[in-house]
Amino acid sequence: MTLRDVSVLLLYPPNQNLPGTVCKPNGSLAYPHLGGALRHHGVPVRVFDACVGDGPDDLDDIFANPSMLSSGLLRTGVGDERILEVVAEHDIIGITSIFTDQESMVLHCARLIKAAYPGKILVSGGVNARSRLPKLFEAGFDVVCLSEAEHTLVEIVEAARRSARPSFSHIHGVAFHDADRIRLNPARSQDIVQDLDTLPMPAWDLLPNQRYWTLARPHSGLFEPGAELRYGTMMTSLGCPFHCAYCHIAGEEEGSLSGPIGSFRVKSDERVLAEIETLKGLGVTDVFIEDDSLLGQKKRGLRLLEKIQGAGVTVCDLNGINIIHLLKRWKPDHEVLEALAMAGFTQLNMPFETGNLRIMRKYASNKLNVEKADLRGLITAMKEYGFKLYGNYMMGYPDETLEEIETTIALAREHVSHGLDAANFFLVVPMPGTPLFDMAIAGGHLSPDFDPDRMNIYHATMTNTVVPGKVLEELRARAWDEVNSAKWKTAKKAWAATVV
Repeated sequence: MTLRDVSVLLLYPPNQNLPGTVCKPNGSLAYPHLGGALRHHGVPVRVFDACVGDGPDDLDDIFANPSMLSSGLLRTGVGDERILEVVAEHDIIGITSIFTDQESMVLHCARLIKAAYPGKILVSGGVNARSRLPKLFEAGFDVVCLSEAEHTLVEIVEAARRSARPSFSHIHGVAFHDADRIRLNPARSQDIVQDLDTLPMPAWDLLPNQRYWTLARPHSGLFEPGAELRYGTMMTSLGCPFHCAYCHIAGEEEGSLSGPIGSFRVKSDERVLAEIETLKGLGVTDVFIEDDSLLGQKKRGLRLLEKIQGAGVTVCDLNGINIIHLLKRWKPDHEVLEALAMAGFTQLNMPFETGNLRIMRKYASNKLNVEKADLRGLITAMKEYGFKLYGNYMMGYPDETLEEIETTIALAREHVSHGLDAANFFLVVPMPGTPLFDMAIAGGHLSPDFDPDRMNIYHATMTNTVVPGKVLEELRARAWDEVNSAKWKTAKKAWAATVV
């Protein structure tokens, strides 16, 4: 059999955001990992981020002139003609769908490409993709990866090499259209990579890094306005020891479509250091750790942090370190705090979640006893080590009372008084793929025909909650304004003014 030459384009769609908010490129780790796997297999691969463009695309013009969508959201990125120009050169187009509030752009790109090039093979993946299969197939996708896809995408490429109209029926961990129905081949436990060191090195060089650095808009944290930020993201582990109802990891277990990819797995110390060196070789000076639970194995975490010392980079954790891992017998664990400081960490997001033990037990894996933990002492100690600290707080669970919400706001206010640099307040969003989504559908809090454009922290997406949605939105806005210091709000608004 003569095999076809096949090339792959990994496409980040244009971004959409609410007016008055800052547009931040996706830049997720999916494509560096997939790109590395494809390159390791000898497959030509390109990443094109349609939010920021590349080559001839004028970055300043792109971000100065977002277009208004019919939904009322702003679209930032290159035009459709430019997307089709890039797509024309490739056989397989991968479009990640991790974030539900970006689903509309994913579907738009799929329809656009299929209309112009019906013979192109469209592939998607991510928690939103596998949770919204009918929507994706209606838009023109040919196959959706249901699990971690480094090996799966290579199998899809091999199928496409054998035939211009390939069959995916032999591939595990995918969904595909078969005549008039959706066929599911769930991932198998034996397909889940346990030794993360066996995965190829992520291909960060495929990303438009210089454009990201010029924009300086990582998904979290606060940095000097207008200054270039030479950052790169990485993960030292996958999965999480906790399974919170609002997190997709809670649904990634044995028997699910994805298989047990929510199980906590780690890279070796040597692999982590090699990845940091790879990022440094690209010019990265600030490494952002995106682990769901960096200290999920505390002894391993401490050992790793010691080895990171002297790596020559600034390290931040912008995804959040679970509070319980910063404590020992409910008091600050100075061994951990010192290790973080010595390793070069400068900023940490602190997922305090809620001020109510009932909510913590029901929705957040009972991972922190807010009544026993010395959170005041923890914040004070961390500020003495020089960390910038940002607290994250959630409100708006279906059965959460107004009194409970006010307790959380009061806790955040107390934390700021003890030295927390800023408090971020999020409305609870029942994202597809999470147990909370299933609870919301079953409880009549969310229509199965919900609007994905409203699935963000600024909208109360659930109905029939104890505290009405409009009140929740007002509470969130009021809490941010009242709890945070004037200095922080001024700095935040000044930063936002430089990137609109």
